[in-house]
Amino acid sequence: MVSPVTDTIYNSDQKEYIEGLNRGTFDLQWLKDERPTFGVHAKPKNPERGLTLQDINNAFAGEPEDAPTTRVMAPRGSIVDDDAPDMGYEYNEKYLVWSDNVVALYEEATARQWSATRDIPWDKLKKLPEDLERAQCQIATFLSEVEMIASDFPAKWLWQMNQHYHEVKMFLCTQAMDEARHLEVFRKRALANGGGLMRCLTGTEQFLKTILHAPTYVQGSFLMHVLGEGLVLDIFRGGEFLAQNETEKEIYRLCMQDEARHVSYGTMHLKYYLENCPDPEKALTDMHNLADIAEMGIPGFLTNPFIIEPLAVLMGGGVKHI
Repeated sequence: MVSPVTDTIYNSDQKEYIEGLNRGTFDLQWLKDERPTFGVHAKPKNPERGLTLQDINNAFAGEPEDAPTTRVMAPRGSIVDDDAPDMGYEYNEKYLVWSDNVVALYEEATARQWSATRDIPWDKLKKLPEDLERAQCQIATFLSEVEMIASDFPAKWLWQMNQHYHEVKMFLCTQAMDEARHLEVFRKRALANGGGLMRCLTGTEQFLKTILHAPTYVQGSFLMHVLGEGLVLDIFRGGEFLAQNETEKEIYRLCMQDEARHVSYGTMHLKYYLENCPDPEKALTDMHNLADIAEMGIPGFLTNPFIIEPLAVLMGGGVKHI
């Protein structure tokens, strides 16, 4: 028996439905509706890997539309009520968010998650000479500072992307988790071996602000995924080479695989955008102009003693060797 109907909770249709339930009458419209996906049997292409997003897409509703007609949170391929509210999404065209590798990148991201608590051999972190410890901690502080921009930036735009492109949104969620873990692991490194957190610079903060406040997702994605994370990926490669112990090597190795995914999405997203936007020639010119301006700031961003000198100390094996 359903609780008695009150005038303050239910609308007229709900009252009628509840009264019907109390009489033993059911609607069952969900059994009568058209079922476009009923009878679909998605099969894993590789049983050892499991059922992937691509397996599902191959079975049904694979390629998202270039411009869906709805702006709702209902999953792609489902039946949507005609009076469903408009969610107000701003990014409703595929070319604005899509990359052809995003489904594969999502699967890789979920398969290769790691723990900054358990998967780093913290017991192999040994005492270092003060100059080497300070150098490692300065770089760890810098990376703790910059990595979370790649969580904050997608979070700013995710809710503005049409749910039709759920693969992009799901991938960007994995990126946000990756970068939270990077902040965690570099903060831990800075505080785990007697060194501590070091200096953060105005120029770094200004660069991060430029990314976060980019006027469009496309521009911000280029600045962050391609330019910013491309630079950090190089730092990770160098960091593994300059690591003083297995703890640091593993930190950089694991962060590197995450960062490579983000750069890969950004590169292929830029490619898809330039190839599929309504005015490719103008888009290419605009992107070149943005790149010219951004690239002019990179030398100044990097040419400061709080980045150059710690790297030099690590390369040389100490202050006296640089």
